[in-house]
Amino acid sequence: MTPQEERARRWRLILGADSATDGNSLGSLAGDDVGMDAALAALYGGQGEGGGKKDNRFVGMGKSSPNVARWLGDIRGYFPSSVVQVMQRDAIDRMGLKQLLLEPELLDAVEPNVHLVADLLSLSKVMPAKTRETARLVVRRVVEDLERRLASKTQQAVMGALNRATRNRRPKHNEIDWPRTIKANLRHYQSDLQTVIPETRVGFGRKRSALREIVLCVDQSGSMATSVVFAGIFGAVLASLPALKTHVVVYDTEVADLTDQLSDPVEVLFGTQLGGGNDTPRALKYCQGLITRPEETILVLISDLYEGALSAEMNRRLGEFKERGVQVIVLLALSDDGRPSYEVGNATILAGLGIPVFACTPDLFPELMAAAINRDDIGSWAAARDIVTARSAE
Repeated sequence: MTPQEERARRWRLILGADSATDGNSLGSLAGDDVGMDAALAALYGGQGEGGGKKDNRFVGMGKSSPNVARWLGDIRGYFPSSVVQVMQRDAIDRMGLKQLLLEPELLDAVEPNVHLVADLLSLSKVMPAKTRETARLVVRRVVEDLERRLASKTQQAVMGALNRATRNRRPKHNEIDWPRTIKANLRHYQSDLQTVIPETRVGFGRKRSALREIVLCVDQSGSMATSVVFAGIFGAVLASLPALKTHVVVYDTEVADLTDQLSDPVEVLFGTQLGGGNDTPRALKYCQGLITRPEETILVLISDLYEGALSAEMNRRLGEFKERGVQVIVLLALSDDGRPSYEVGNATILAGLGIPVFACTPDLFPELMAAAINRDDIGSWAAARDIVTARSAE
């Protein structure tokens, strides 16, 4: 196939069947392209805005489980996994297929991803018994995949930071922090030997009790769905580190402490209840009761800050945490979804209080926690990674 023919083929798949007879024919399709075209048409067709002319992509798959399951199988055969995930998400949004996720046969056909997990969690309270076990298997597949990708990086980054936070003066050889040891002994430099005599040795610490306490306070309203999934997984990973004492608190208008379930991330996620309103001040009041060592505590609030009439109280409570010595960080999102929607006014007020406010991707979250444990300037950390933070009003 020539480059010109390949371009015509791609445009034909994009524009649909009508493009082949509009006077500027892009050619016909053959082989797998016919099935691919039908799969695209089933999803992206329909009436134009305002009930106007049908666009080029309309075939329609209906809302019956067999038809949808067949379509899901088709797209997995025609497209790579990343494209399949996008099409599945579009199908749920455009075709109103969320209710069909309650059917085990359909769940067996889908490509698991974070957005699908969020949808399943939002339906967990109305999910029939026959579907719940299948849903758990789907969620566990996604969780295990994310843990493989994120757990090792989190453990390495956080433990490295913790080791540097506590030191001892009688380290074994493999515990010596050589850069700090050399710096502490520069006055013992022997010019004739061209070496430093390490009279004082600085080592990494091995303190057994929790060095830092972390509280993840997560808004579980519908707009925060993927953030809740990632927060649950990271909470479980952090809880596995004995040098940390980790709490995970989720909330809408009620507050749920999921800390006791952190040994199983799937249980944590099914303990959430996505959707509904939110009462951040109530959640912060609960978190206040968990904090026994303010100066050794990191509070991470994950919220889009849409708080309405409770905004002033939310901002006041976060300011009080900071005044007590708690290291407060506000994440507008913990997801790969791009720049989030958030309440700019509240973000500006919190930035004025010296609280860093920004969105964070899952890949950067381990580094963020390491920087917080090291008591680095989080604003500078974010700027060095081209992360846009909320600014206070000048």
